[in-house]
Amino acid sequence: MLFDRRPQPDPVGPGQESVWDYPRPPRAERVPRRAELWHGGTLVAASDDLVRVLETSHPPTWYLPRAAFTDGVLVPGEHRTFCEWKGVAHYCDVRVPGVPPLTDVAWWYPRPDARYPELTDRVAVYVAPFERITLDGETVRPQPGGFYGGWVTDEVVGPFKGGPGSRGW
Repeated sequence: MLFDRRPQPDPVGPGQESVWDYPRPPRAERVPRRAELWHGGTLVAASDDLVRVLETSHPPTWYLPRAAFTDGVLVPGEHRTFCEWKGVAHYCDVRVPGVPPLTDVAWWYPRPDARYPELTDRVAVYVAPFERITLDGETVRPQPGGFYGGWVTDEVVGPFKGGPGSRGW
């Protein structure tokens, strides 16, 4: 079957990581990096205390402390999803006065699986709906396809799950 075929990893340059070297099941690790999230000209979250989740074929998904978000910006919603590794995710909107809200763009695991205690009280976001997200000053690009929440930067190479033909990786 074509969709079961592992793609050829892109070449890795100096200072880069291949998502094909990431583990399955995923690994969560705390890293001292700087993330800033902007919506409607407003800095809605910033932190130097991040957790990244690494999973084969995915760019890292980055989690910020909930306390890194401006008070009142995160509005809980009803949407839920289930991750076979991390558990039940609860979604929320990002709301900034005077601009349209970003619906179901952030999620957290109120009770993450015991294998992922680093995710307790942390929030991840989809990149595309935001005005800008930066990681250590670099503008982040969204993982292809819109379903997954990985952050693409120059330090990771793919190909990445989510794009055309990647079903089943």
